[in-house]
Amino acid sequence: MNKNAQIILDTINASTDHPTAEQVYLHLKERGTKVSMATVYNNLASLYAKGLIRKVAVPGFPDRYDNVTRHDHLVCQNCGRLVDVSLEDFTESIQRDSGAQIISYDLNVTYLCPECTEARVGKDALHN
Repeated sequence: MNKNAQIILDTINASTDHPTAEQVYLHLKERGTKVSMATVYNNLASLYAKGLIRKVAVPGFPDRYDNVTRHDHLVCQNCGRLVDVSLEDFTESIQRDSGAQIISYDLNVTYLCPECTEARVGKDALHN
């Protein structure tokens, strides 16, 4: 693994906020690492292809990147916020019910985060 890929992998693994490619780039720049945006994109694609990081797609928002530790996500349908949640591993029950050999799965539960819920309630109150 090249030096930039290792730095990017370390950045993703240390992150708790599911950074976008641009956020990874800005983080590296702040640390004094000289990389181009293209280098970040290429290394993220390579790390993802090798199964070393996860890519979390949220419709309407840039792709986010995450570590590969087994966990699931809550995804706010309004602002795109991602929250890690630890749910039961469903692999065995899916295999039992379907008869299929499950390689992996990603579970993203769509919800409305507290801030967006509060904003919606406030907006509704103004219209009543």
